[in-house]
Amino acid sequence: MSTEIYYFSGTGNSLYVARELQKRIPDSTLIPIISLLHKDIIQTNGKTIGIVFPVHALTIPIAVSRFLKKADMKSSKYVFAIATRGHTIFRGFKKMDKLLKKKNKRLDSHFILNMSVNDPRDKQYKSPVEDDILKLESVVQEKLDLIENIVVNKKISREKDTEYLTGFPYNAVFNYFLEKLVLFGMTLSEYIGGVNYFCSDSKCTECGICEKVCLSQKIKMKDKKPVWQKDVLCYMCYACVNYCPSQSVQINDIPFVKSYTRQNGRYYHPYATVKDISNQKGM
Repeated sequence: MSTEIYYFSGTGNSLYVARELQKRIPDSTLIPIISLLHKDIIQTNGKTIGIVFPVHALTIPIAVSRFLKKADMKSSKYVFAIATRGHTIFRGFKKMDKLLKKKNKRLDSHFILNMSVNDPRDKQYKSPVEDDILKLESVVQEKLDLIENIVVNKKISREKDTEYLTGFPYNAVFNYFLEKLVLFGMTLSEYIGGVNYFCSDSKCTECGICEKVCLSQKIKMKDKKPVWQKDVLCYMCYACVNYCPSQSVQINDIPFVKSYTRQNGRYYHPYATVKDISNQKGM
């Protein structure tokens, strides 16, 4: 296979991008990262390797980090990455290069796509309406045309992050340490089992969708109610929050961060179904 596009997607933005990219790149295939993480070594076969994923806490998701640590990319001659995000600064490409350096590889090109926000914790969060999604989709399509040209012709393109909408609001020194704290928290979460701040409320209809879309298999239905197992790593994809049809799944407050999921709406990409997300597990 000439091009392998590996993807991780919690609420469909990155899946949409991966699918659209596959349409553009000849002789390419999509491979869900989650389906491979049980392996000790992940053997890639493509001459071109693409990795598509959402931004998590300013950096790459835990699942992508684990994939890069296990991946044997000897077959690859060209490696690229696409990060999808709502609005925050992204610092993950440096981390990817650091992990790839151990395999004598680096990102030949990398890109960031702004898409609809799927994190309903913020007080000011508003679920995107159809017009919002269509406007972003138009911009994404234009940028995918550019990405196609760069990847197909194996050009070097390591663009700087200049299109984020939300940065830290304080002075440069405080912002620097605050950013480091966020990144440290994300790294630490991988080693302490992720987060355990999810729950379901009285609106739960016992449908089991949260268990189906849980990419880390942290959620198990017990007595017809979802239970987030504390000893199972959470990939923090928010699929359980956003795909719950009754908006029963909530994120609890954590120290210094209040959650407003009980007042806010939800979002998942309109072209990504529960089955699409669940199928990443390869079961």
